[in-house]
Amino acid sequence: MSTPQRSANISPGIFWALLSPIGRMGRLPYWMCFAFMWVVIGIAIRLWWMSLTELPTPETVTVNIFVSSNPLLPFLLLVLNWFELALVIKRLQDIGQSGFLALLIFVPGVNLLVVLVLGCIPGKAEANRHGPLPNSYWRRS
Repeated sequence: MSTPQRSANISPGIFWALLSPIGRMGRLPYWMCFAFMWVVIGIAIRLWWMSLTELPTPETVTVNIFVSSNPLLPFLLLVLNWFELALVIKRLQDIGQSGFLALLIFVPGVNLLVVLVLGCIPGKAEANRHGPLPNSYWRRS
């Protein structure tokens, strides 16, 4: 007796890539999503920098000055942190590891190393419990 095939989504979209921690993600979309996030951060910081009347030094910038000069930037950074967490979880699942290890991105110093290492390790070609192929996920039956 054979087991029935599980339903899979092998062509998810951009919303899945950035918002959902479910499934597997290959190296190329992983790097493309991170490039998109870095461009968004760069544009936001450039807009903030251009809106300042006097150029701050690292000693004079406080949290209050930063938030009052652009109140939406902290929310943007929180959203981008969610995107990063979802990407790292999917990448870990693609290499056959637990998504729980993604919590390492909240450790200062380790986070950059985790992102770089995950972007270089090739994923598993065979199906695993997180999806049939890279850039896919199992659907609930």
